[in-house]
Amino acid sequence: MKITDFKTIVVGTPWRNLTYLILETDAGIVGIGEARVVGKTHTVCEFLKDVRRHIVGHEPFDIEALYKRLTLLDFGSAGEVVMTGLALVEMACWDIIGKHADLPVYKLIGGTVHDKIPAYANGWYTVERSPDEFAKAAQRVVDRGYTGMKFDPFGNGDLELSRVEFKKSIELIEAVHSVSQDKAQIFIEMHGRFAPHQAVEIAKAIEHLSPGWIEEPCRPEDIGALQYVKDHTTIPIATGERYYTANHFREVFEKRACHIIQPDINQCGGLLEVKKICSTAETYSMMVAPHNVGGVVSTTAALHLIATLRNGKILEHFNDFADSQIKTCASPYPEVVDGHFAIPTGPGWGLEINMDEMERQAAETDEHGVVSDPGLNMFVKESWNQRSQPGTEG
Repeated sequence: MKITDFKTIVVGTPWRNLTYLILETDAGIVGIGEARVVGKTHTVCEFLKDVRRHIVGHEPFDIEALYKRLTLLDFGSAGEVVMTGLALVEMACWDIIGKHADLPVYKLIGGTVHDKIPAYANGWYTVERSPDEFAKAAQRVVDRGYTGMKFDPFGNGDLELSRVEFKKSIELIEAVHSVSQDKAQIFIEMHGRFAPHQAVEIAKAIEHLSPGWIEEPCRPEDIGALQYVKDHTTIPIATGERYYTANHFREVFEKRACHIIQPDINQCGGLLEVKKICSTAETYSMMVAPHNVGGVVSTTAALHLIATLRNGKILEHFNDFADSQIKTCASPYPEVVDGHFAIPTGPGWGLEINMDEMERQAAETDEHGVVSDPGLNMFVKESWNQRSQPGTEG
């Protein structure tokens, strides 16, 4: 079987683009991949055109050879764009392989060790930054059945917070905890904002609330800062969504600089590369909570991955609270029930693509044909957390 062609289609939302890659073969089997990359959607799509020779004419089964072609043979150092493009193709290849074998992908990479996968909600706090509004939004998460929720209460803060903003941020965390308490665990997102001393001060102020983790407390490339924070708080440390290769994780492993890694299949070269990273994490007694800001394909693929991980912890999910319309781009959508995802069924990813919905929700382009990329603007707009959802100003 050989790959004969591919195309991309970009679905747009007010704050993120989702790029879908449709991979065709001479056997008539079609596979799909999905990725989200901030500010570089058009670049990734154009990159795939540049490396067409590395995709078309090759067998979809040869995942390792695909990885070698895209990361070594062109000699450059693979970063976010290359690894995202690679992930799109690699994910579509796994879909094809599973369909050819008439098996779910997870059965091809070790089989499941979980009956169901815990989920935590993100994207739910698209409200005014006030304790009352955050508490009301958190109640909606609990009412939906989630047993975990993640949020970034820090506005557009960077490196250090003013004393006013520090107090406000802690009050927002306490307001959410007052609702969640023993019903749902809270996870605190820092988006790589802080100098280590500021991250530690925040951690000390909320240790009594026992959050499940603090995430990306410092710049992701500053492993020394990450280790400093880990050594000065009892709260578990999570990181990894902005590491794009196994080499990026190596120093984190060697220094035991976190407790939980968060690789993203979309941006880390795809399923097989992330599986290797997660297996290495297990040898360091680290848990895995994959980063997932995607739609139906990314969420389903992440479920296939975490189902096979002995150290799999929990999976992130946005689409119940932000941009729920993207659920219609393929079916069946993996819904959260009683705080958990079911293990997917069906060959490949087990999905049917809905091209009509993808095209209906296609991202806007400018007069030059460049895909519009809204981004979060989180270090510019204090109200970025509202994610430009209907009825908000952010």
